[in-house]
Amino acid sequence: MTQTQTALFVPHGAPTFALRPGAAGAALVRQAQSLPAPRAIIIVSAHWDTAVPTVGFADRLETIHDFWGFPDELYAIRYPATGCREAAEEVVAAIRTAGLPVEKDAERGLDHGAWVPLRLMFPEADVPVIPLSIQSRGGPQQAYALGQALAPLAAKGFLAIASGNVTHNLRDYQTVARSGGQTPAYVREFSDWMANRLAARDIPALLDYRRQAPGAVQAHPSDEHLLPLYVALGAGGDNSQAQRFHAGIDDYVIAMDAYSFLPQ
Repeated sequence: MTQTQTALFVPHGAPTFALRPGAAGAALVRQAQSLPAPRAIIIVSAHWDTAVPTVGFADRLETIHDFWGFPDELYAIRYPATGCREAAEEVVAAIRTAGLPVEKDAERGLDHGAWVPLRLMFPEADVPVIPLSIQSRGGPQQAYALGQALAPLAAKGFLAIASGNVTHNLRDYQTVARSGGQTPAYVREFSDWMANRLAARDIPALLDYRRQAPGAVQAHPSDEHLLPLYVALGAGGDNSQAQRFHAGIDDYVIAMDAYSFLPQ
């Protein structure tokens, strides 16, 4: 009997998270070990951004090193994930059933927002992976709707993992790193606001976070790294309960909070 899957929002941090996973990485490992075996993983990364929701159909997914100026050992990492066309077709069908447009991509691999957490959580690469893009121009409302389209797949054994970061301001990282390393107050204020609103399941406030949350625009000068959280929120179903299973800050300004959304 197939067990209903939870939906997850996980951090991917800086690319060096792959080399120094620390407490956040340990939390992802523990969470993965607590899950029933998934039939397939739908991976949503902040780094695959398209005009229309797009589903990856590649049989073997290339490890994409979409970053520059990092240690050579990062570029040597490969995550040998495989796809599943049958499962990918089910993802496409779910999105169409929800009334959203959808396209297919026969070649898309896994960017670091996808392979970094997957390598920690499923190190054997023994579960089929279906990449799914975000649409940054659609904002939180569109990301939440995309997640809602995925919700019925949880009962079929599909594990939705959305990867981003609760705060993401690289300019602030550069400023703080040069000045000696003091985490700006907005990082904790914003992540705590998100945690409180998620616990209360205050969907209207969450969708309006750029006006209501403290430090929202500084936490996300552009919000593509937060949008995966809304996909996970929607994928958990209308009555899911959010559980923050890790909270922490890496690299001064990157909130590494992680959430599960278990259908009730």
